[in-house]
Amino acid sequence: MSPLTRIIHVVDDDDSMRKAVMRLLRAAGYEVCGYSSAGEFLLAQPGNMAGCIVLDVRMPGLDGLGLQAALGEQDNAPPIIFLTGHADIPMSVRAMKAGAVDFLTKPVKREALLNAVQSALAHDAENRTARETAGTLRSRYEGLTARERAVFALVTAGKLNKQIAIELGTSDRTVKAHRAKVMEKMDVASLAELVHVAEQLQAGAPPR
Repeated sequence: MSPLTRIIHVVDDDDSMRKAVMRLLRAAGYEVCGYSSAGEFLLAQPGNMAGCIVLDVRMPGLDGLGLQAALGEQDNAPPIIFLTGHADIPMSVRAMKAGAVDFLTKPVKREALLNAVQSALAHDAENRTARETAGTLRSRYEGLTARERAVFALVTAGKLNKQIAIELGTSDRTVKAHRAKVMEKMDVASLAELVHVAEQLQAGAPPR
């Protein structure tokens, strides 16, 4: 199965509800997998799978909020839509603050669920694109030499070539050469782009 297959994972210990939600989603054209507990989902978790999770809150063992917390420690976890028959305001606030895409109550209307799934899949696609971009930038940065990294840091901090040369104990000409190499390796055409790259790296995993 392709790692980019978009799958809706339905996690609910209520067999009839789980099957009904799965039928609804399949009828709408989605590929769906069902799990009767959070533990079953974790055991079967595909890892780098595009899609989203439709998740009950109250379940035996690890509950929905607990599963959300566990998945929150992973970079590539699918977005979560909560679907519960036992909702209260503190619970929904907690779920949304932790990053849930939506918090729906049973019985759920078809349109509401499908709209939530569409939003979750769009969110997942955006996250995947952002992760791929961050990975590409980190890879390019790691391809810089130690001196090029030093020049990268000083250039993006706003230092002029002459200032960088003094700080690194080298010549202005050498700094210009390193700067050109940094621009080439980071695949940027302007200082503004290089600064933006530095900001993206800092926002993700700061380069070492």
